[in-house]
Amino acid sequence: MILTEAKSIIEAILFVADRPVSANQLAVLVEMDSDDVEMIIQELQKEYDETKRSFQIAEIANGYQICTRSEYATWIKKFYTTEISSRLSTSALEALAIVAYKQPVTRAEIEEIRGVISDSVIRTLLERNLISIVGRKDAPGRPLLYGTTTEFLIHFGLKDLSELPSIDEIEKMLGTPKELRRLFIREKDNNSITNS
Repeated sequence: MILTEAKSIIEAILFVADRPVSANQLAVLVEMDSDDVEMIIQELQKEYDETKRSFQIAEIANGYQICTRSEYATWIKKFYTTEISSRLSTSALEALAIVAYKQPVTRAEIEEIRGVISDSVIRTLLERNLISIVGRKDAPGRPLLYGTTTEFLIHFGLKDLSELPSIDEIEKMLGTPKELRRLFIREKDNNSITNS
């Protein structure tokens, strides 16, 4: 296959794919070596950078995906509204953060940190494939252990868990835990007013 043709095919596949595509998958499709595919991806990214495109090729969950650059997030948020059913509640996000940072973690450990029963929240996260059962803890009752999934990485645009921000970085972005509590209380009050 001609290199320019392979480049166009790879770009088209990455453009339409709703999930990251591995270099090996692309190599099979264009009948090339995966090293050549990765070289083509680097060339495409270089072109996007040089022409200051609003999108880029991101390496996510051991694959590649075309996505918009973070500097356009504000504009995209203004334009795009997600369906209510695809949103996660504050409780679900809280539990998901605990799983992401403490995994593998049991339901009891999640509940201890949150201070509330978390059965329904864990069920929601399992149904959305953001967490999965990764084993059993070697403790009385052998409770289930939960961890994040590849879908979690895709949903949050992460290459791997090492890209999760540190607690210090989160505090710099969002404020201290005390400030966050005030924000969540204000958000809950606003939601209860709009839902009334």
